[in-house]
Amino acid sequence: MSFLSRIMVLKSQAHFSSGVYNRFGGPSGSLPLEGSRKKKSGQAKSRVGLLILGFTALYGVIGGRLVEYGMKDPEVVSSILPPDRLMASRPDILDRNGEVLATDIRTVSLFAEPNKIVDADEAIEKLATVLPDLDVKGTYKKLSVKSSHFAWLRRQLTPKQQSQILALGIPGIGFRPEKRRFYPGGPTASHILGYVNIDNRGVAGMEKYIDDQGLADLASVGMTSDQPLEPVKLSIDLRVQNIVRDVVINAVTNYEAKGAGAVVLNIHTGEVLGMASAPDFDPNNPEEGAKEGWLNRMSNGTFEMGSTFKTFSTAMALDSGKVSINDSFDASRPIRIGGFTINDFHGQRRWLTVPEIFEYSSNIGTAKMIDIVGMDLQKDYLTRFGLLTKMRTELPEVKMPSQPKVWKKINSITISFGHGVSTTPLQTAVAGAALVNGGKLIEPTFLPRTRDQADETAEVVVKKSTSDEIRYLFKLNGLKGSGRNADVPGFNVGGKTGTADKVVNGRYANDLNFNAFIAAFPIDNPQYVVLTFCDEPHNGEKGQNIAAYTAAPMVKNIIRRAAPILGIEPQFGQDGSALLVSY
Repeated sequence: MSFLSRIMVLKSQAHFSSGVYNRFGGPSGSLPLEGSRKKKSGQAKSRVGLLILGFTALYGVIGGRLVEYGMKDPEVVSSILPPDRLMASRPDILDRNGEVLATDIRTVSLFAEPNKIVDADEAIEKLATVLPDLDVKGTYKKLSVKSSHFAWLRRQLTPKQQSQILALGIPGIGFRPEKRRFYPGGPTASHILGYVNIDNRGVAGMEKYIDDQGLADLASVGMTSDQPLEPVKLSIDLRVQNIVRDVVINAVTNYEAKGAGAVVLNIHTGEVLGMASAPDFDPNNPEEGAKEGWLNRMSNGTFEMGSTFKTFSTAMALDSGKVSINDSFDASRPIRIGGFTINDFHGQRRWLTVPEIFEYSSNIGTAKMIDIVGMDLQKDYLTRFGLLTKMRTELPEVKMPSQPKVWKKINSITISFGHGVSTTPLQTAVAGAALVNGGKLIEPTFLPRTRDQADETAEVVVKKSTSDEIRYLFKLNGLKGSGRNADVPGFNVGGKTGTADKVVNGRYANDLNFNAFIAAFPIDNPQYVVLTFCDEPHNGEKGQNIAAYTAAPMVKNIIRRAAPILGIEPQFGQDGSALLVSY
């Protein structure tokens, strides 16, 4: 029974007890019933007293709660995050030396209470004097909903904007504190760090990785706070990262290329010391780079890597035991198969040894080696090298390689010299590192990792003797072959170029190249792999748009500047002299 029903019943009982006459015409309080009347009257008074006491307590509680709510900020009855979550902290991101790559800064956002706005037109007119790009129609629509108690007008204002808007004195306008992500280096490591959305939630890169480790789940249930969190340290060396990005950006400009990229990888730990892809973007304002800059071509773009694949074809031929480094193959005539003719770019028109096949980058010689290896074993080795499967690393932006649905002999031959399988440049560098570090495939990481930790998860993909032979071929090519333009005197750079014709409308275009260079240094005792690429260059050195005159000089510039930072000392020659490295 409700409070109102109970009080009506009690009132009627009280009235009946005090105002009813008996059948003799006298009042009901006549002597025979006097004791009963007094008893009922006392019960009614007790009930009324209890009821009054109950109502007093109830309205006291209600009044207290109203006072409590009145002293608080107005709550948002919408999908907008409450204040404690708007101010929730993200951990700082640091490079391996403790330099800040990403941090939170305090800011404010502008909101309105439409139910308190007196004149929407006047309010918008005043706000536009401070915010000239204000969406007038959208703002008017928000302010016109008089039943609304909250609407965002502009997120993350500058202190100057806040001061100017306060000076306008517009009723129904207020500010709420927030945190904004700030990247001191701007675009320096944009594709590694990624960026956050307007609510400070990770959208891409390591920012998204951090959320995926549990930060986003905590935020969704309101368990985050505005207290500082333990920083996240990356494997990146900011000094090396600056160099890598500088070289990549200059390559796009100087070679008039569509894009470019590079990575420096520790071959014993799998740590990425620096990685850049261009075009890129500024994570402080990511929308400006939305058209081209968001694509991380190093890990989320797949390309036919050209003759860099001959490194893997040669390694599998030697590792299988079916080919010896002292063997020779007839490269005097083109190979004709399935209506296609396979030729050499630097044709020698004679029998070539395995080192000569590598030095002259012979398509014919490589194809004949793979013919001995066999298609099934070739596919098995490429899978072992991680070139046919999706790469595993912390970055969310990783693309799956592509390969023929059905492998035929023509596919096997073209894949041997880098056409027919598309992989990401980063996983190509990782596979290359395995061929010069003793034969261990180590997944790349953007977090610090020791050599012992890497060895726990490393997979042996080739014999150490095979790794030694590939290192010898890298060195040979760096001294006498197409890798000469990547050499830095004193640092002994070895590697392999790759110039791949790009596919346009289903056909290979002779005038559009994807150029790459994979290098290791110091080649006598490799510590790092550097891979560079240049996509569709039009102004290569000496007027040539092949890898030797685009991607190889990029490697040279990175190693020349980064090797001293990485602690690699130049080697002295027999005459006791050493080349001074310029910075």
